[in-house]
Amino acid sequence: MACYYAFNGDADGLCALQQLRLVNPGESTLITGVKRDIKLLERVPAVDGDVVYALDVSLDINRDSLVRLLDAGAKVHYFDHHNAGDIPAHPSLISQIDLAADVCTSLLVDRHLQGRHRLWAITAAFGDNLPEVARSLATAEGLSASDTETLERLGVCLNYNAYGETIDDLHFDPAHLAAEMLPFEDPREFTGRSLACARLFAGYQEDMAQARSLTPFRSCHGASILLLPAEAWARRAIGVLANELMLKSPSNAFALLSPNAGGDYTVSLRVPATTQTGAGDFCRMFDTGGGRRLAGGINRLPSRDIDSFAERFEAQYGSLVQQP
Repeated sequence: MACYYAFNGDADGLCALQQLRLVNPGESTLITGVKRDIKLLERVPAVDGDVVYALDVSLDINRDSLVRLLDAGAKVHYFDHHNAGDIPAHPSLISQIDLAADVCTSLLVDRHLQGRHRLWAITAAFGDNLPEVARSLATAEGLSASDTETLERLGVCLNYNAYGETIDDLHFDPAHLAAEMLPFEDPREFTGRSLACARLFAGYQEDMAQARSLTPFRSCHGASILLLPAEAWARRAIGVLANELMLKSPSNAFALLSPNAGGDYTVSLRVPATTQTGAGDFCRMFDTGGGRRLAGGINRLPSRDIDSFAERFEAQYGSLVQQP
């Protein structure tokens, strides 16, 4: 019997994986990629009797491959918080899918494991831009302010590492980072003893120093659009910068556009909790778009569509007051 983990390479996917591997030690095959590389089940070669864990990747996007695996006789455990569509009814599919805005995949795994490795779930919640949920859990666990800050820093940096057009953009292949994390039951020890973690922290600081100097490409009351340069540091920083802007101005919507190698743009969107149209719903108006209520993205926005995207974004989330 072979075991496969297909996981999103961001903080949520990594920390969900970490919790499960700590309670299920043994040989396994990891299948992952950059954050937006989510059609992972098509790369899983499982057959009859094998076990597959799908973590933090949309079931709707992976539906055909999921059905193939189930028909082949594999048992699939599916943990996710993205739009799933219709969930296949199959005795070998065990799904824990929750689209609530205050839930991430690692929290679903934490629920499943009854809190056995909760500090990793707290780390993921910080990385997935759920700071209030994370701090509430940290308080319940009796963590000090310093320890809570450590988990927050780690979560943010694990999440930041996953952003990029290709693995070459990242500081670490998420599979390599998962291997570095595995020996540590406590994420605080990982931050204190891992050279890889130290490198990640340093890279984050350098990238974000540049990202925070960017100014909006277009700005209106309630909505801002930033156009990032065609640099690896900008591709890495796009998601964390979007989260940071949202935390500073929670009543505003933000769209960050990063050029990719094909001449198109990758879009990262954050919107207020009070808006009628969620980020994922807005992004699904465009090809390759999707996401959740508060955070969404578009994998490839053609450059010719930037103006129309901006107009629809501003019409949805704000009223234009200036356009440089």
